[in-house]
Amino acid sequence: MKQAISDKLKVKISALGDLKVVKRAIEVQAKAQAELAIAQTLKLRQLSSDKDLFIKAAGVVQPITDQRKAILERKPIEPNPVQKKRDEESVLRESLSDEFDATTLLSTDADLSYTRPGIGPDIVRKLRLGHWTIQAEVDLHGLRIDEARDALGRFIREVQKQGLRCVRVVHGKGLGSPGKTPVLKARVLSWLVQKNEVLAYVQAKPAQGGAGALVVLLQPHSYSRKKVSPDPKKFE
Repeated sequence: MKQAISDKLKVKISALGDLKVVKRAIEVQAKAQAELAIAQTLKLRQLSSDKDLFIKAAGVVQPITDQRKAILERKPIEPNPVQKKRDEESVLRESLSDEFDATTLLSTDADLSYTRPGIGPDIVRKLRLGHWTIQAEVDLHGLRIDEARDALGRFIREVQKQGLRCVRVVHGKGLGSPGKTPVLKARVLSWLVQKNEVLAYVQAKPAQGGAGALVVLLQPHSYSRKKVSPDPKKFE
């Protein structure tokens, strides 16, 4: 009997201890919730205070309801190939030397002519007879030496790209030069010899400029690009 009473007292004491633990947990939770509520209240008050200050400073404002956005198209800046032009001009100058002596390569007939090695004399004869129609011309008369060199190199390159075969180069007779010496003519004779595109040239007929011009035969563009020896039979 005494043992039963003792066991009941132990159960009761244990139950009281559990109640105290639960009560303590409830108190802690309530305190945390109270602190959180206080913090939220303070935050709301601060926001309200800031809003009041903004309204006082800026006055009454209306929100923008139109949410449309302007789409601005950016036009790409077109590149200016300045360096490319400089490189091309540099190539033209380097490919046409003023120090090159072409006199040993020219025929010593009355109407000075030139043929590239591998080209027969019949090509010169046909060139003089007008076998090929003159398809384009460049007038270098009156230009300074540097200007004439660049203009000639650019002209030869462009007409050859277009597939033209026979052109006329006007260099003038030098009547306006000091001593009436055709300085530009000698330069043009030398420059043309240095151009791989040139197969032959002869002095123009009187009606085409005579001693002040040359009729030039160019090789096909495909031959120039492949850099192969010209075949005279291909130019008939």
